[in-house]
Amino acid sequence: MTKARELRLAKRMTRLGTETAFEVLVKARALEAKGRDIVHLEIGEPDFDTPGNIIEAATDALHKGFTHYGPSAGLPELRETIAGYVSETRGVSVTPEEVVVVPGGKPIIFFSILALAEEGDEVIYPNPGFPIYESMINYVGAKAVPIRLREELDFRLDVDELDGLINNRTKLIILNSPQNPTGGVLTKNDIEEIARAIGDRNLVVLTDEIYSRLIFEGEHHSIMSIDGMKERCILLDGFSKTYAMTGWRMGYGVMRADLAAHVARLMTNSNSCTASFTQVAGVEAIRGDQSSVDRMREEFRRRRDAFVGGLNRIKGFSCRMPKGAFYAFPNISATGWSSKKLADALLEEAGVACLSGASFGDFGEGYLRFSVANSLENLNRALAQIDEWTKRKL
Repeated sequence: MTKARELRLAKRMTRLGTETAFEVLVKARALEAKGRDIVHLEIGEPDFDTPGNIIEAATDALHKGFTHYGPSAGLPELRETIAGYVSETRGVSVTPEEVVVVPGGKPIIFFSILALAEEGDEVIYPNPGFPIYESMINYVGAKAVPIRLREELDFRLDVDELDGLINNRTKLIILNSPQNPTGGVLTKNDIEEIARAIGDRNLVVLTDEIYSRLIFEGEHHSIMSIDGMKERCILLDGFSKTYAMTGWRMGYGVMRADLAAHVARLMTNSNSCTASFTQVAGVEAIRGDQSSVDRMREEFRRRRDAFVGGLNRIKGFSCRMPKGAFYAFPNISATGWSSKKLADALLEEAGVACLSGASFGDFGEGYLRFSVANSLENLNRALAQIDEWTKRKL
């Protein structure tokens, strides 16, 4: 009989985090397998189908032979299309050589941190925030420095606090607007003040703008648009949220050309390239009819209004109106329950799957995250079930 051998993982694997949404989804599916009816408000993906014109472009590309390897940085036509789109929307001049296409948005986070941060370096990141930021900072051995997003500021950061965190060890600052999990949106003044706080320091800003087309009030503002900031910015954007293409796995980064060459080399070493036929569909997504994006945004606005209003009528819940993305992030401290305990109870006892705010960082304790990427009927059902549960338990 062969003796079982101990699995000896590299030490860095102990520093790797995860994304709790997928863990909660597994738990919810297990309950459904036992006959439970669960309202899914845990996963952050549009519940809409990918627009037909994009699907047709991909199908046509398959028939035309776009089934082979492409350049690691992306197909030239898509890089040119993205460069034009970013130039127009951010008001800066972007060339195709400054664009790297990757399978999803996460590789830009991973590659940027891998390429720039070393042990002893500090990376400032939003907290509560997308958990992969902190996970990857820790993984490479750099120091993760949280900048708190404050509820009293509609979950924007305090620029004076940010200024106090920047020092000569700061290598990278991560911004996210519109923001996951809070729905907070940085204002034009915020962006200008952040750029002023950075000054002429030789550091890089990773600006995660994956929800840039899902803003309900005002306009999107990018720090890349500020004079003197473009060469110090890595823009992260993509197709998943805007065009309901989460399963297609396609995002991109825009950065100075010399850094783009290094990021493309990381692509060569990890993924070789992004699937060619999906990139052809990406060209159609950007150049084609945009009415589906507008309809989806308006539907998310309608759901947001109804769901946040409903949360604010539930005992122990208090929720600010998110200005972007498709999340609600209510304060539940008045319930007296911890975030994880309450999220678990709502799943197991009320049949509503949501996420603990603490899964987005220490400053997320006292909150829950709900995705409104579900039908208004299901959102209202979730509100009724939560309300009924709180009346029994609180």
